[in-house]
Amino acid sequence: MLPTVLALSLYTVVTSITPGPNNMMVLASGVNFGVRPTLPHILGTSSGFAAMIVIVGIGLGTVFELYPLLNTVLRWVGAAYLVYLASKFARSDAPDGPDSVKGKPLGFLGAAAFQWVNPKAWVMALGAVAAYLPAHPSLGSVAAIALLMAVINAPCVGIWAAFGVGLRRFLTRPAQLRAFNLTMATLLVISLYPIIIK
Repeated sequence: MLPTVLALSLYTVVTSITPGPNNMMVLASGVNFGVRPTLPHILGTSSGFAAMIVIVGIGLGTVFELYPLLNTVLRWVGAAYLVYLASKFARSDAPDGPDSVKGKPLGFLGAAAFQWVNPKAWVMALGAVAAYLPAHPSLGSVAAIALLMAVINAPCVGIWAAFGVGLRRFLTRPAQLRAFNLTMATLLVISLYPIIIK
């Protein structure tokens, strides 16, 4: 039991802390809004991911095997949403700037819902369920894995918001912040490449 928990914990740290759409969005939110306003985004990411683990663990993964078209639809919906988010990043300035596009960080529900169209989250969820659960798991074991992964995921994602706050110290002029936001938008669009070519 302990070796499985340790292996799953390591899997969760590695997959949660490495760059992906969630972490890029949280980094940008940390730069533009700070850590505290970004907390609902972070908690929504972890909660939405935990819900995904539960749903996949009780059998949704089988639905994707039976209907591969759903996977294609999911990829394209996710790509469209990432383009939408990238356009919001590209147009935003400092929230207190005179010329800023008034915005607010992605909230709890938006971040939770985003997990369902986030390709990296699907890979993480399907990988965890396949590797760390038996063929016919109990709801309790699925819920335990979901909870463990959510508890580990939140601080891993939160580190990116803290890094964004640190980065903000170097982005003192509005032009620098606009350049950063445009760069983050571009990186989000570039992250679509694996989705589109698959």
